[in-house]
Amino acid sequence: MTTVNRTILPLEEALQRPCKHRDMALALEPMHNFSSTPGGPHGQPLAFWASWYLADRPRRIALLVDDCQEEYRPYAGDILPNVKQLIEAFRAARSKHDGVCIAWSAWSRAFDDGIANAMDRWYGPRGLRPEQPENAAYVFSGTAGLQPLAEIAPTDDEVADGWFYLGQHLDMFWTFDENGASYLDGKLGAQAIDTIVIVGLWTDECVLSTAYAGNSRGYDVVVVADAVATATANQQTALTIAKSTVAKVVSTADVIRYLEHDFVTGEPGAVKGTHHPDGRKPG
Repeated sequence: MTTVNRTILPLEEALQRPCKHRDMALALEPMHNFSSTPGGPHGQPLAFWASWYLADRPRRIALLVDDCQEEYRPYAGDILPNVKQLIEAFRAARSKHDGVCIAWSAWSRAFDDGIANAMDRWYGPRGLRPEQPENAAYVFSGTAGLQPLAEIAPTDDEVADGWFYLGQHLDMFWTFDENGASYLDGKLGAQAIDTIVIVGLWTDECVLSTAYAGNSRGYDVVVVADAVATATANQQTALTIAKSTVAKVVSTADVIRYLEHDFVTGEPGAVKGTHHPDGRKPG
């Protein structure tokens, strides 16, 4: 389907026409998740934040444990207790409810893996000194470095069920099956998941990339501020960007409280559609 030649009316004119997909009275109300600075066009510069809350509706929810692996242990120390609490809370919820799962990934790029993509060009070919490695694109400690941190590792059953896998690009969705489909999206789709909660490493690379990728695939995205960390100086900047563009940024305590007191399992397909994976329904 192409929309290249589609005519789009100005908002003022479009609002005069019937629109079966919109509650027009609601649409014309001011946004509660918007702030502006007077003086610019439409009050810009401006800020947005998520209009929804976790307890707003029934959900089918997944915890994504992003690249919490042994090579990154030096960066994970402060967040490990919180990630552990979240995994335990999700396992407890999974034992009681349908529509709850946990996925683990590990960053597995090696300098000699035969992949040459934009990320390799961005970082460049240097910095591969074993005594003081600088190039963040690659794993330097081999297979041992890919192992999930022992404190928060998946169980044998979780591994056998395919919930731990290796990643080769920044976002967790960029690992593909033999048919070229996203491995993670397939696993989540089989459970009809509509909400993802992201924890792990690094906030300004893999976490932020996964947040954007998840949003574009139709998931409501949560980033847990005190359960993500990075090796760079960009922690707060990354959280600010996530909060103001694609994600609900909350604390570990917020998520655990929600799972223990407010979580209600959603019906498969109620929010994230099947005809259109991003949630659109056929007209």
